[in-house]
Amino acid sequence: MAALRKVTTCFRLLRSAAPVLFSSRKPAVLKAVKWTNILYTGIASLTVGGGLCAIPFKQVEHLSHDSLIRRAASLVTDSSSTFLSQTTLALIDAITEYSKAVHTLIALQRQYLQSQGNLSPAEEDKIWQVIIGQRSEVSDRQDEWKRFESTWVSTFQLCETAAEAAYTSGAEHAAITVRANMQVAESQVEKARKLSVDTEKKLAETKVMEVERVTQDVSSLHDNEEEVPEAYLRED
Repeated sequence: MAALRKVTTCFRLLRSAAPVLFSSRKPAVLKAVKWTNILYTGIASLTVGGGLCAIPFKQVEHLSHDSLIRRAASLVTDSSSTFLSQTTLALIDAITEYSKAVHTLIALQRQYLQSQGNLSPAEEDKIWQVIIGQRSEVSDRQDEWKRFESTWVSTFQLCETAAEAAYTSGAEHAAITVRANMQVAESQVEKARKLSVDTEKKLAETKVMEVERVTQDVSSLHDNEEEVPEAYLRED
């Protein structure tokens, strides 16, 4: 809107100056050239500054297209790097929260397995309610992790495109900088992912323990059911 106002003002000034421009032949030519330069500068500012607002109004006429493109490329790589930093932080936090939720679930399940057989039905029911609630928390944290991971992958690809465009346009320093930021972000995310993999392995081990314990209980109940008739027959 600001850039549009500038161009509108230029047109108004040109309209108001029309009688002066054409009042006499020689002065009109000189003044027409002056006002044409002002009008061209304003339109150039709208074209370049209207989108990114990176180029000062009075300096546009002194910059080449290559210079403007390199400046724009630097802005794009800077913005892409900021976007990547924010999504990387969000993804790492999401993975960390997921790992914490899984560790809490593992602790609850192991506590239940160790206490099984020594709990009253009411106590066992309370523990199961807590475990069910924690499983829901793990699912929510995992959904959040996957959502941020999808955004991070898209942002990483955006940075790759920005780096390539910057290098092609001659902004080598901007391309090198954004690629360095990409390497750091990728390294940090890989560490967080490794943490989540280790956590999921522990969760799988706990599930195996739970299945084995349930199998043992079922087998024990089955044995007890078979022993009762035998004892009853011996008493007869």
